[in-house]
Amino acid sequence: MKRHFEVIVVGAGPAGIAAAVSAAEAGSSVALLDDNPAPGGQIWRNGAPLPSSAQYWLAKLAASSITRFPGSRVYAHPKPGVISAERDDGAIDLHYDKLILATGARELFLPFPGWTLPNVFGAGGLDAMVRGGLPIAGKRIVVAGTGPLLLAVAAHLAGHGAKVVAICEQAPFARLAAFGARMLMQPEKLRQGISYRWAAREAHMHFSCWPVAAKGAAELESVRLRQGNHEWNVPCDYLACGFHLVPNTELARMLGCRIEDGCVAVDQFQQTSAADVLCAGEPTGIGGVELALLQGQIAGLAAAGRANAAQKLIAQRRRMSGFVPALRETYRLNPLLRKLPSHATLVCRCEDVAFSALHEHASWRDAKLHTRCGMGPCQGRICGAAVEFLFDWSVDSVRPPIFPALVSSLAQAGVSSTDSMEDL
Repeated sequence: MKRHFEVIVVGAGPAGIAAAVSAAEAGSSVALLDDNPAPGGQIWRNGAPLPSSAQYWLAKLAASSITRFPGSRVYAHPKPGVISAERDDGAIDLHYDKLILATGARELFLPFPGWTLPNVFGAGGLDAMVRGGLPIAGKRIVVAGTGPLLLAVAAHLAGHGAKVVAICEQAPFARLAAFGARMLMQPEKLRQGISYRWAAREAHMHFSCWPVAAKGAAELESVRLRQGNHEWNVPCDYLACGFHLVPNTELARMLGCRIEDGCVAVDQFQQTSAADVLCAGEPTGIGGVELALLQGQIAGLAAAGRANAAQKLIAQRRRMSGFVPALRETYRLNPLLRKLPSHATLVCRCEDVAFSALHEHASWRDAKLHTRCGMGPCQGRICGAAVEFLFDWSVDSVRPPIFPALVSSLAQAGVSSTDSMEDL
C-alpha cells in the first residue's frame, strides 16, 4: 500500500473534496481521509437531495486519481510529516509533504433539565437519523436552538411527513431581520432560506425563545419553552435542539496550529502557523458551503505549489468571508442561556458529571482532574464546548489520541514511520 503522498487531506466534506481535487489536478499525489464510509461530510450526506455544486465536486472526485481512505480516523501525529489513522482493518501511518485539515464542525449542545431523555436529539443528529431511515411521519417535533441549520432541519423533517409544531430561535427578530437584509447581496442564500421557511410553514416560529426543560417519564413527552417572561409546555414526540456549530479544531491544536477566537488562524493561502499544515472550511470559521469550497480550492492549489492559481481566488474568498462575522453576530448566544442547567443537570454525559460538581472548580483542567469531566468516550467534544460558554473556561488540553483508539493502534502509532522508505 502506498504510504507517502505529496498532499494528504483530512476530511471529505465540501472543503476537503475541493482541496483534494484541486491539488490532484495540479499534479500532486493526493490522499483523502474521512471517518465516514462515503464522501460529502455532514452537509452532502448520503440520502439527501444534492445541489448541483455537490454533484459537480463529487463527480470530479470520482474521476480523479486521488487515493481515498474512507472509514479512517486520524488519532495521532507521531512526528512531523506523519499522521496515524485507525481503520476497520487496523491502524496505518501515512507520510505527507503537505497536510490540509478540513475537519468541519459539530453542533453545540447546551445542557438543560431533561436534555438526556430519549428522543431529545441534536438538530443535525435527528436530521441524519431521518436520512438514515428513521420514520417520523406524523410525529410532533419541536426544533430549537440557533443558527441557519434550524430552518433547514425543520424543512427536511416536514418534507418527511413530520408535524413540526414549533421552531424556536434564541436570537431576537431584529438581528434576524438585519441578517436577512444583508442576504440581499447573496440572493441564492436568501432564496434558500425562504424555501426552507415555506416548507415548514405550518410550524410556529418563535424568536428570543429557547427550551428550558424536556419532560417525560421514560422518554420525551413535552418541552417547556421560554420567551421573555412567558413559559409554556408544548407536547411533542421529538426535540431537535442545537445551538449553532463549533469548529472541529482538535487535530489542528494537536499539530500546534494557532487558534484565534476558537478557530484555526490561516494566512491568505490557508497556511496555518504549523509548518506544512493548511486548513480550510469550518475550522477557520463557520461560513457555509460556498466559502468552504473556495478555501478548499485555495488550500489545494497552494499545497501543490500553484500559488499563482490560488491567488486568483483570494479576492472572491475575501468577498464571501464577510458572511462569517455577520453569521457569528446574528446567532451569538444570549447570556441568559448560562442559567439553563439546574444543579442536578448532567453536563458531561459520558462521566455523569452534574452542573453543581463543576461549580467548585476554577478551570477546565481542574474540573477534569477532580470530576473526570471531558474524559469519557467523546473526549470533551460535547461538554467541552458547553463549559466554555457556561463558565468562560478555556478548553485547550489536546493530546493524542484525539479520538478513542484501540490499544493495538496506540502501540503501532509511529512504528511504521520508522520503516524503510522502500515501503513508501
